Amino acid sequence: MSEVKSPRRGSLAYWPKKRARRIYPRVQSYPKEEKPKILGFAGYKAGMTHVILLDSNKGSNTFGQEISIPVTIIECPPLKIVGIRAYKNTVRGLKVLNEVWAKDLPKDLKRKMNVGNFKTDERLAEAEKNLEKISKIRVIVSTQPRISGVGKKTPEVFEVEVGGNNSKEMFNFAKQLLGKEVKVNDILKDGELIDVIAVTKGKGTAGPVQRFGIKIQVRHAKKKLRHVGSLGQQVPGKVRRTVAQAGQLGFQTRTELNKRILKIGENGNEITPKAGMKRYGVVKSGYIILEGSIPGSKKRLIRIRPAIRPTSAKILVPELRHVVKGE
Repeated sequence: MSEVKSPRRGSLAYWPKKRARRIYPRVQSYPKEEKPKILGFAGYKAGMTHVILLDSNKGSNTFGQEISIPVTIIECPPLKIVGIRAYKNTVRGLKVLNEVWAKDLPKDLKRKMNVGNFKTDERLAEAEKNLEKISKIRVIVSTQPRISGVGKKTPEVFEVEVGGNNSKEMFNFAKQLLGKEVKVNDILKDGELIDVIAVTKGKGTAGPVQRFGIKIQVRHAKKKLRHVGSLGQQVPGKVRRTVAQAGQLGFQTRTELNKRILKIGENGNEITPKAGMKRYGVVKSGYIILEGSIPGSKKRLIRIRPAIRPTSAKILVPELRHVVKGE
């Protein structure tokens, strides 16, 4: 008689389940663009609410009717372009070829890094001589939390890639933006699909039942109830990585694909209640209303990029009828 087998219980989900290196994430890949364009933005998660909009999905039972859907509000103050970083391809991957910093850097940047004389003009001239070696260009941006409702002073500093195929056009595009501000309206538009990268809520150490969703043992089981039945086979005598065990839960970098932008606004008073957003405050600058939920806690920095794997279905610009002021 053949051996009776069954699928494994529980889910490995994302692996490895370990803490993120820092509280705001890194973006490792970007969509391809033919023309020079900044391929990302960032904002602070303010909270959730719901909106009334006209259902434009022809396959839906409520097509043409007003429906209520949950949304997430991200406050997006302008980003400051503080530097340009050029990369070249090597046998060991990308290597920094040149780095140019702006002359007039924000004062709050001193809270994050050492700010000195970076010889901007000399670095620009040196980079222009080596344009043939450049394979990728990324701008170094700094957030401006002072003009947001997040309530802090120290900015976050990270890289955002510049799209394009011609290194000269990409460099000239980045050079024009050096030392200037970029708004979310300059990069994204209503109805566009984007990817959201964030660090999830940290929940500390958790057992295998909560962490992997394994079955709780019956009362006749030995030792414990909330544990795996076996750590593995006898030969070879080792515990495989697929065995569900206790450990870190949450505070992990996660990416959610194809989130639709319902609205990009400039006046935060349109969505902020009189008492402010719960556990956030007042949305003081521009904002994005995203359909559905996103990972991360309130006040956490959320990275945004144009969808790297957009759906083939045609996405229409949503027709918002009413936005309920946030929590």
